[in-house]
Amino acid sequence: MTKMKVVGINFDHMHMGDLLRHAHEHEDVEIVGISDEQPERMKSAQENFGIPDEQVFTDYKQCLETTQPDIVMLCPSTATHGEWVEKVAPFDVNILVEKPFAASLAEADAMIAAVAKTGKQMIINWPLAYYPPHVTTKRLIDEGMIGDVTEVHYYDGNRGPLWHLADKVEVTAEDVAARKSDSWWYKKEHGGGSLIDYLGYGVTLGTWFHSGDKPIEVITMVDEQDGLEVDEHSVTIARYAKGLSKFETRWGTFTDPWTHQPQPKCGFVVKGTGGTIASYDYESTVRVQTHENPEGIEIPVDTLEPPFQNPIQSFVHTLTTGEEIYAPLSPEICRIGQQIVDTALLSSTEKRAVKLVE
Repeated sequence: MTKMKVVGINFDHMHMGDLLRHAHEHEDVEIVGISDEQPERMKSAQENFGIPDEQVFTDYKQCLETTQPDIVMLCPSTATHGEWVEKVAPFDVNILVEKPFAASLAEADAMIAAVAKTGKQMIINWPLAYYPPHVTTKRLIDEGMIGDVTEVHYYDGNRGPLWHLADKVEVTAEDVAARKSDSWWYKKEHGGGSLIDYLGYGVTLGTWFHSGDKPIEVITMVDEQDGLEVDEHSVTIARYAKGLSKFETRWGTFTDPWTHQPQPKCGFVVKGTGGTIASYDYESTVRVQTHENPEGIEIPVDTLEPPFQNPIQSFVHTLTTGEEIYAPLSPEICRIGQQIVDTALLSSTEKRAVKLVE
């Protein structure tokens, strides 16, 4: 088959480096361009993936017009996801948007509408959707191992977004302190804060585990630290017809989960009518309780195979075969997640329980 042409536009989020690596390693994909208004932010990607100077742009329109890509990967600041999708969609391209979906439900709906006009596809990249423990958990749920899901408990985060670069390259505490005051991650107007950064993970995969069910109402509390305009810690309780689920986000875990699991552990615990599953990030097993094994058993996580190891593989597979988008990356599931995030933000501001935002 002819290689699918991919470009990366806007390097606000460090995950652009990870996405470009997935594209670089895919035998049926060719990186034909990268674009950012700040050339220095593209230097490491250009070096890492051997991108020639003539394929490096500071004007996104010139990039798109010159390269004519099949897929555009967007990694802008959260509050500008809608702006960038609406800029890029008219070029009749398929779009991968880095998580979270958007800064608001209205923005998410505008993104869906912009892409719908072109007949192309859009996915939202949630890296947790490709973690073997969580993929295994969904398989076990679908197989009925724990009956009907009644509760999803989520705790996730890391030391903070300034502690690492692409490919999880660590930086020093001095670097973090120097960048904190002017980083978009800590600006409310740019969609900063741990709630917007990490709650979408929990409630989107939580919706996947809940088989698309929506909560009735939500209540959220966030920390309020002097000198910071965004949160570094949030706790959200969602009331469903079948019970309560809890979603907690944290910048400031004791360790990063990809090096050493902090306590509390990062990941999910899912309770069903017939058992429970503990599914923690990066671990090699999931722990399952059932009526037959109430003491709990360890089940090795599934080995993920192409084309379902990362978002580039699965998106290319969808586009070439016509199969449905991998569910937790689909706008349908992600929109429910965004409803919950919007409701959580409203609740945290009004300091009360709020009916699910529609």
